[in-house]
Amino acid sequence: MATTLVVSLFLPNTIDFAEPELEAETNSAPKTLGDIGRQASVYSIESQKQSLLPLHFQTPPVTPRPTEENPFFVQDQPSAKTHFANLRDPRTLVRSDSHLPEWSAGQLFNQPRLRIAPAPPETILENVQLQKKSTKSHLAPRNTSRSQSKMRAQSKDPWATEWKVVSADQGNGGLVNAVRSCQDEGNMGDVLNIGLIGFPTDALDEEKKAEIYDKLETEHESLIVFVSDKDYDGHYHHFCKTILWPVFHYQIPDHPKSKAYADHSWVYYERLNQAFADKVVANYKRGDVIWIHDYHLLLVPGMIRKKLPDAKIGFFLHAAFPSSEVFRCLAKRNELLEGMLGANLVAFQTQEYAHHFLQTCSRILSVEATEDGIQLDNQFVNVWYTPIGIYPKALTAWREEPETLDCMEEMRKKYKDKKLIVARDKLDSIRGVRQKLLAFELFLNQYPEWVDKVVLIQVATSDVENDDLASTVSEIVTRIDAVHSTLQHNPLVFLRQDLPFPQYLALLSMADALMVTSLRDGMNLTVHEFIICQDGETGGPKHGPVILSEFTGSAAVFEGNELSVNPWDYKSTADAIKTALEMPEHEKIRRYTRMREIVLSQTGATWMRQLSDHLTKVHDEHYRRDTMSIPRLSVARLVQDYQKANKRLFIIDYEGTLASWGNVSNTVLVSPQRVTDVLNDLVSDENNLVYIMSGRTIEELEIIFGRVPGLGLIAENGCYLRDIRSDSWTSFANETKTEEWMTAVKDTLQYYLERVEGSWLEERHCSLIFHYEKADEFDSASRHAGEAASHISDACQSQRVRAFPSKDSVVIEPMDWDKGTAATHIWSQYKWNETPDFLMVAGNDRDDEVVFRWARGLKETFAIENVTSVSVGNRNTVAMTTLTNGTTGLLNALDKLAKLTANDGARGRHDTARL
Repeated sequence: MATTLVVSLFLPNTIDFAEPELEAETNSAPKTLGDIGRQASVYSIESQKQSLLPLHFQTPPVTPRPTEENPFFVQDQPSAKTHFANLRDPRTLVRSDSHLPEWSAGQLFNQPRLRIAPAPPETILENVQLQKKSTKSHLAPRNTSRSQSKMRAQSKDPWATEWKVVSADQGNGGLVNAVRSCQDEGNMGDVLNIGLIGFPTDALDEEKKAEIYDKLETEHESLIVFVSDKDYDGHYHHFCKTILWPVFHYQIPDHPKSKAYADHSWVYYERLNQAFADKVVANYKRGDVIWIHDYHLLLVPGMIRKKLPDAKIGFFLHAAFPSSEVFRCLAKRNELLEGMLGANLVAFQTQEYAHHFLQTCSRILSVEATEDGIQLDNQFVNVWYTPIGIYPKALTAWREEPETLDCMEEMRKKYKDKKLIVARDKLDSIRGVRQKLLAFELFLNQYPEWVDKVVLIQVATSDVENDDLASTVSEIVTRIDAVHSTLQHNPLVFLRQDLPFPQYLALLSMADALMVTSLRDGMNLTVHEFIICQDGETGGPKHGPVILSEFTGSAAVFEGNELSVNPWDYKSTADAIKTALEMPEHEKIRRYTRMREIVLSQTGATWMRQLSDHLTKVHDEHYRRDTMSIPRLSVARLVQDYQKANKRLFIIDYEGTLASWGNVSNTVLVSPQRVTDVLNDLVSDENNLVYIMSGRTIEELEIIFGRVPGLGLIAENGCYLRDIRSDSWTSFANETKTEEWMTAVKDTLQYYLERVEGSWLEERHCSLIFHYEKADEFDSASRHAGEAASHISDACQSQRVRAFPSKDSVVIEPMDWDKGTAATHIWSQYKWNETPDFLMVAGNDRDDEVVFRWARGLKETFAIENVTSVSVGNRNTVAMTTLTNGTTGLLNALDKLAKLTANDGARGRHDTARL
């Protein structure tokens, strides 16, 4: 099998340095990876002691401290580090939905901190002025310690110590598990991971970097991308977390506190992406498969494509992809989309996200979007969706570990006779923790009979960026605690920490329901893990229901077997809690059984295998459609096939194929004499059936080809057909329905005609064309054109009408009729014993691809040997052959065939006269 290059921001492994001897330091406190450029402190128990609301983080009802009698919840970081370190194995399962923030990982391991200048100013002008003054960092390097006191190393180099490779907790755990499970099943060859090492590296000398690099490469199949701390900070904490992440999750940057306008961070995002692309290109071998993952690396596919035009590149977005209305808020929207379109395959978690991407490309880039992907000038980019899954086999093995079983037993004792609802979320504005707590509070108020019977355990990993949210959540927790808690029972346990993996699995196993209220989420794998943990095989039967936000990708997977809620609707969410707690056993089993079937069938290994298979398929298709891979038309062979045939069918495009493109009033409406002569010679043979297909109207084609009697015509891209030696036209489109949708679309287009100076509307019998080639502001006109195409396609989908943009126009036409349907109608007229044994199709544009595809299918279905399809354009195509000399070459070929007909006719007349 080929080697797969898995490219994601962080590698599956990181480094834990041995702690050097330290002495106290009195100057600035160490900053962690997550604290760059921010003054907010790390959330810990000690820091919360001075809080206005300290009860929520100290009292047992909210965050119980570990004791000999109650060891379940591990709260302080040293204890958590011990648990994680003891249970970490680079070759085993990692947490799929990792919520560990960077500061937490930094306390679990002894690693360097960032060595950077202060965060850039929030305005572009200030940033430019600062860059003029100095481009160098003015901060001294900062060392680290796991001690809470401020320390520094005695040695000159605090990292000149022993170190070991450990499994990283930050990064995409779902991706890591999927790759490992696919390898374990034998469905994937060698894997080479490419990414960051997981901690800032400016503090390391070159020798130490080389030592770590060699270790990761030789023993862990990983290549480290080294970037400066400044580039990482600007990329990750500024552009990704401040701009991309909120916008991708519908947090539109339109409020005063937003920093999305501070696009100085773009240069860091671009620089880091280029570093990743360079690393891939430097290590690429022909035949390798390149998979790039998530929103941190949107530019990488395009950057690699420039250096490796024939590479097999896939891109998968694990996060949500917003609608075009939201995405267009990004200042660098074009660059981001063009970067993604460097891949052969762009894949998403759900059909909704894929549709948003297609719509966004059409609207912003003014490119043609089909159901299968994006048609660019010289390539086709497939767009697909398939949801990621988990690694059930490894998860089940973890549940059988003694430590997990001990945790389950502790929970069983502690929450005996209680209904347990569990939740685990990052405390940010996306995960919906505030909405969940408000809904739970409403549930307790509305259904007081449940107050002393239910417990919600909310694991909320800290996010140091949002103090306002933390304060709001604290107020809600305080209110619930004050109103509903007693000495014997606390309905809410709020854990401001993450849990070791055994405790996490125990929590999922012993729960009676899971509650996820994300405001937007690509795919929530906690749901999948909960379902596996609820199988009843360990700890007794559960089959707990899932209360799931309709705005998560997981909601599109489980086919309505979850309890779907709108997290903004607190009343309905509260009612869903009651429904989950009171659900009959048979109903729980029914829902659970179907959800478990889905989880077991859509595993991480299945997801990885499907992506790889689909990428191979589309890459092969792209290769076949590349004009450099398609053979030239052999005129000699064409002549041989022509001479052997008894009945011949020609279907030839006009604009751009028989005649060059030009002004509508000149070139298109004039039939050059040579074209007329060639067509007359071909038609003169009664064994030749010649059809000309065009986007022009009936009247225009009759004018152009009036001097070629016996010629078949296809008008308006297949909506009308005039058969051989006939004067009447067949209309395929329903004229009444056509008039209805055209009236509605013209009203819509009037809006854009008024806003685009120099634009005009061309009306045909069953299609409309919005022209803007003479627009005063072409860039603005192009944006309006993309918006118009998207608007019309969405509004008229039920009427089977589509709109697609071209380089200087928008074409609106029926979906059900095209040149391919016209060709099918022509072929269907012949009985099996009258079927032509020679077929030639010629074209140059996107409209002709359906006929090329039809001709290929006809050859395979009816086993007709003499089928030739030829493209005279320079775009990628499904045609069997190409002509590099375009229109001239095609006319030369047709002229040779026409002369054969003329010579045969003259020879026949001579023989008759002699007799």
